[in-house]
Amino acid sequence: MNNERTEQTERAGEAEPSSRAGRNERAEGAGRKVAVVTGAGSGIGRAVALALAGAGWSLALAGRRAEPLAETAAGAGDTEALCVTTDVTDADEVDALFAAVRERFGRLDLLFNNAGTFGPGGVPLEDLAAADWRAVVDVNLTGAFLCAQAAYRQMKEQDPQGGRIINNGSISAHAPRPHSIAYTATKHAVTGLTKSLSLDGRPYRIACGQIDIGNAATEMTERMRSGILQAHGELAVEPVMAAADVARTVVHMAELPLEANVQFATVMATTMPYVGRG
Repeated sequence: MNNERTEQTERAGEAEPSSRAGRNERAEGAGRKVAVVTGAGSGIGRAVALALAGAGWSLALAGRRAEPLAETAAGAGDTEALCVTTDVTDADEVDALFAAVRERFGRLDLLFNNAGTFGPGGVPLEDLAAADWRAVVDVNLTGAFLCAQAAYRQMKEQDPQGGRIINNGSISAHAPRPHSIAYTATKHAVTGLTKSLSLDGRPYRIACGQIDIGNAATEMTERMRSGILQAHGELAVEPVMAAADVARTVVHMAELPLEANVQFATVMATTMPYVGRG
């Protein structure tokens, strides 16, 4: 039944106008808020999507591949979930994502701006190809901007006006790891994006916050368990924490009234080498 429901949501943009209106009325009548989660097919994105579903949110799940999105939707139980394959670096695809959300649900309450990439691991600065640098910038910064811009426009125009954007920053927005210049630079830039969105959104009840995560157990942090390069040049195994612990924090940030905002939150494995790193 979950797979059937998922297939229906993927075709939601083709529904007849009267059907869409009926769905919008049901969503509003049930009092469900609507969240877009990018990078929803795995890792932090999937964990946050499932936590939001458990808290009663309706979901629009965005990512590059349809199958992982469908798996996330299936794990969300009876939650209404719209799956939209999206390359966040493509402005037209981002616009199509938010148009589909507007058609399906009628409004948007939350964007969890999560899609990201570390880029090629372990490449010294002097050997990093310009194409690899651009690829990280395109996803982590330009993609985050495009999604935030589209969400901002919709939140500004809808009635009631307003909503919330939560950007996925990183511990690396504060302190770098060795050989991580592209990732670190883009995560510092996401902090600037968060601050600008917070300022520009004030007149329109658009809140923006950022969660900086350290060593959540996902596919991206598998190498922490086998040993990762430290600032002093040696490899060391680092502790990790459950992605669900991050997700609970995002849900808390998301469910505050728009009169309150967690501007920045840091969630990390307790004993990871961050404080004093370097």
